Amino acid sequence: VIAVGTTSVRSLESAALHADKAEVIEPFQADTDIFIYPGFEFKVVDAMFTNFHLPESTLIMLISAFAGRDNVLKAYAEAIEQEYRFYSYGDSMFIEKSINT
Repeated sequence: VIAVGTTSVRSLESAALHADKAEVIEPFQADTDIFIYPGFEFKVVDAMFTNFHLPESTLIMLISAFAGRDNVLKAYAEAIEQEYRFYSYGDSMFIEKSINT
């Protein structure tokens, strides 16, 4: 599953938590208070497109949980070096789930 944006990641992972041990996620409607940070076990999302987020934000925590902190730091260092645009109207990145997270 490839999510587009961190909101989609949160929605999909919330649905997986709601489904518990079911192999298929059924449609449902609910609010979520899911907070994804390093150590979170992703059940659904395999990859995502997302912006380059603000430093020290919860979204940095989410992508660090997904890709691994070191990988995120390397990506951001490269983005700064190459003068990528950050935040909502900036450049985006494609991230695959790290097998080490």
